[in-house]
Amino acid sequence: MTVIYGLGGGKTVDTAKAIADQLNLPVVIMPTLASNDAPCSRLSVIYTDDGGFDHYLFYQHNPELVLVDTDVIAKAPVRMLISGIADALATNVEAESVAQANADTMLNQKQTLVGGAIAKQCEVTLFKYAHQAVAACEGNVVTPALEKIVEANTLMSGLGFESGGLSGIHSIHDGLTILPATHEFTHGEKVAYGTLTQLMLEGADEARYNKYLDFIKSLGLPTTLADLNLADVTYADLLKAGEAACSENDTMDRLPFEVTPADVADALIAVDAYSKQYFAK
Repeated sequence: MTVIYGLGGGKTVDTAKAIADQLNLPVVIMPTLASNDAPCSRLSVIYTDDGGFDHYLFYQHNPELVLVDTDVIAKAPVRMLISGIADALATNVEAESVAQANADTMLNQKQTLVGGAIAKQCEVTLFKYAHQAVAACEGNVVTPALEKIVEANTLMSGLGFESGGLSGIHSIHDGLTILPATHEFTHGEKVAYGTLTQLMLEGADEARYNKYLDFIKSLGLPTTLADLNLADVTYADLLKAGEAACSENDTMDRLPFEVTPADVADALIAVDAYSKQYFAK
């Protein structure tokens, strides 16, 4: 039997899935990074030539096998593991908002109890073990905490976002991709700022908001616009990012309330201002 093998990072994983789907062949995914939740899902993200989000490409089925060697992950750059943690952190926040809206998941179905439970366990795992896992990766060793975080980043987040749904966070990430200054940052790093932005849009109370803000900051992830090379960004450019985030090709409409491009631009600024104030104390 002919099988497509995808060995590498996110772009390789998405490309392998696309080729397998086109040729109607089984695909085996062997990620060398735990930097995102793409390996287990049956979709890929398609970008324009200049790096902006374009659309999601959906496939007939999920990969037949996802094989992860945690010894390989432990020797990969720590930044990539942290990026995967940031991507996974969005899973439950988005799944909860999709449930509140009774919106469709990425499978164009209603969320199941199992999908929501996986997303919740993903978040619990991240808060319990992320820092231990990062320390293990810094030492290039495999520990139980690293094993748990690799499972959260890859399996729980992959099943959780697909069966729990995406909403504002990934739409905001996609909007940020149209700003060239952000292109040097990983998917997860932009998602981290997107998580704070969705929470701001939701009007999360300070206890809930600060829980995520402290965690994101503790991992060295972006909490201000300057952290994304956007210290001097104009409101007009943030509005363009907001327009892209609210595209009909994206998932902003799966929030339980309406969001306009101006709402997104304002929230991006509000996150920046709140972070500066909070950490200046």
